[in-house]
Formats: sequence, C-alpha cells, structure tokens
Amino acid sequence: MSGPLVAIVLVSHSAVVAESVAELARGLAAGGPVAAVAAAGGTPDGGLGTDADRIAAAAHAVDAGAGVALLADLGSSVLTVKALLGEDGLPPGSRLLDAPFLEGAVAAVVAASAGAPLDAVAAAAEEAYTYRKS
Repeated sequence: MSGPLVAIVLVSHSAVVAESVAELARGLAAGGPVAAVAAAGGTPDGGLGTDADRIAAAAHAVDAGAGVALLADLGSSVLTVKALLGEDGLPPGSRLLDAPFLEGAVAAVVAASAGAPLDAVAAAAEEAYTYRKS
C-alpha cells in the first residue's frame, strides 16, 4: 500500500452513536494501518441533531487527498451531507455512501485501511445491504 488512504466520516444525530461506531470500525480494521475515521454526531450543545459545520470540519480534518467517504444515519443527516456536497463545503473527492450506517461503516473502514480507492470503499460499504443474518 502506498499513498494516502480514503478517510471516513460518520454522521449521526448522536455524538455517542457516531463515536461508538467509529470505535468499533477502527477496532475491526486493526492489524495494520487504519484509515482516518472521524465522528460527526450531534449538535454543538451536546443535543441530538446534525450540524453542518461539525460535519465539514470533520471531513477537512481527516482528508488526506484520497477522498472522503461519508456515511449518514438517517433523515436530516443525509440531507445535511447532500447540502454540503452541493455547496462544495466538503473536501474535493467527498462522497455520501448509500450504505447501512454500522455495517457500511465497518466495511468502508476495512476497505479504506487496506488501501482501496474511493470507488472500492463505496462498493464495500454499499454491499453491506446484502449481508444476511439468517
């Protein structure tokens, strides 16, 4: 593996949820270099909700030039990321992934940590929709 890794930003209505999913994904990707993962959850006052400034700051903080994959939990978090993408408020090469939040985050972090490019990271996360538990 050479060069920068795709970075991951987890956007949730809850700071605790975003941080917990980030911790789990990092832990499951361990064993070598782990892609940068930022949690962007909750509001500045610690409440439930989403905050565009917090999301943009997280994306810029982890961007290493290989792209930033964003996963959002639901509703307004998705809309906020879409608005930031439309306003060029995120680093170049940022992409909202259409994937389940937890399973997609783990798949994205594992793929990114293995050096996969953004398209492959997106495909791994989106494939999580097909994981069967029965």
